Amino acid sequence: MKILLIEDDALLLNGLQKALEQQQYCCDIARSLSEARRYTLDDYDLIILDLGLPDGDGLTLLKQWRQQGCSQPVLILTARDSLDDRVKGLDQGADDYLIKPFALAELQARVRALMRRRFEKAENALQSGALKLDMNLNQVWLHEQELTLTRMEYAILRRLMLHAGKTVQRERLQQDLYDWNDEIGSNTLEVYIHHLRRKLGSESIRTIRGEGYRLEAKSE
Repeated sequence: MKILLIEDDALLLNGLQKALEQQQYCCDIARSLSEARRYTLDDYDLIILDLGLPDGDGLTLLKQWRQQGCSQPVLILTARDSLDDRVKGLDQGADDYLIKPFALAELQARVRALMRRRFEKAENALQSGALKLDMNLNQVWLHEQELTLTRMEYAILRRLMLHAGKTVQRERLQQDLYDWNDEIGSNTLEVYIHHLRRKLGSESIRTIRGEGYRLEAKSE
């Protein structure tokens, strides 16, 4: 499942991203309203939104999203703790409201609750042609045959499948590898991409020179 995390405090942002990715969520980040507007909201299952951003109020952005028909659940993070502020945030379209400072365990619980409401009966799986990845079971199938992947191969493939047909930047893929706290060499990413191509097919992952890699979204 994918989360767009909008927060300008670098320390808090880093902690939130790591905590959520440990729970098997994939996160993209934005540090301002202008950065947040660059993302396509349909790519995300949940948005976590700070209100006090350097270039404006997060509520302004939330109101615009709702006017544009955005239906993704939004969890507000803010230090504004008055009743009026909470009511205003919910009235502008927020689905939940969490006041800073907060415990990570509570944030994770609120995220799970919002995800359950959105996907109560949905299968937590990604599909691209004959390739299927189940994020609950951490398993992958190709033409209904289960594949054996290392944890790093799985991390790279999950990120590519979340953006199937689109280029994923090298830096984003490398961040997924760094999360394992293992020593990462200069060509580590290329090595695991090579291993994945051997298992998925040589044409399955395309190198976009100077940018990153793209999982070719093919019909069965």
